[in-house]
Amino acid sequence: MMKGMDVLAGLFRADWFLKGAVGFAIGLGATLAFSSGHAHAETALLAPGPVLDAVPARPLETAVFAGGCFWGVEGVFSHVKGVRLVQSGYAGGPRGKKVGYEQVSRGNTGFAEAVSVTYDPKIISYGGLMRIFFSVIADPTTLNYQGPDHGTQYRSALFPLNEEQAKAARAYLTQLDQAKLWKGPVVTKVEAFNGFVRAESEHQDFMERNPRHPYVLGWDRPKLAALKRLYPDVYSERPSL
Repeated sequence: MMKGMDVLAGLFRADWFLKGAVGFAIGLGATLAFSSGHAHAETALLAPGPVLDAVPARPLETAVFAGGCFWGVEGVFSHVKGVRLVQSGYAGGPRGKKVGYEQVSRGNTGFAEAVSVTYDPKIISYGGLMRIFFSVIADPTTLNYQGPDHGTQYRSALFPLNEEQAKAARAYLTQLDQAKLWKGPVVTKVEAFNGFVRAESEHQDFMERNPRHPYVLGWDRPKLAALKRLYPDVYSERPSL
């Protein structure tokens, strides 16, 4: 059960709670955090390039990542050159099971909020996407939470779609853990890919469609700013929608 700020964070993401006095107070807090720099961008860092990358097998490849609320994960990856499509959804649960936002939000389905990234490996590799993911999107040392969101549905995980990706993912997590870039050990897992359930339409392209949403201002826009600052060569001003 969420307590204190976790309760606020839960309300923070629910559009129907952003009305009236409660919504105003939460939104004000997020805006102040964003403007003062005390948001997620403080943890952004330049992760090393992977020593092992996945060899592509087709002109367009797909990668699946879970890194907390999918609004920001999708929003950041959509601004990476070479990315053709990013979709928010759910991964990590039983194969063939259909779930929705309300079910996954309970934290007992095994699913995590995730994104599916379709990319051109001639422009950006799987390793390049992982590097961006751990540099500006997800903190790999926090177990079952990212930023203000707690629960197994907000865990960080890599879901390789083939053995090439699996080898690269396992090698990179070991590389990051040995690099000691963070204070704690890397707890992000490589999980079996059992399928991807596309999220509801209101969660697709959320950051682009809701640039002034309090949660976006407080937790997602700083990630995008960090991408532009740390990876200017791969940053695309125009998102792939």
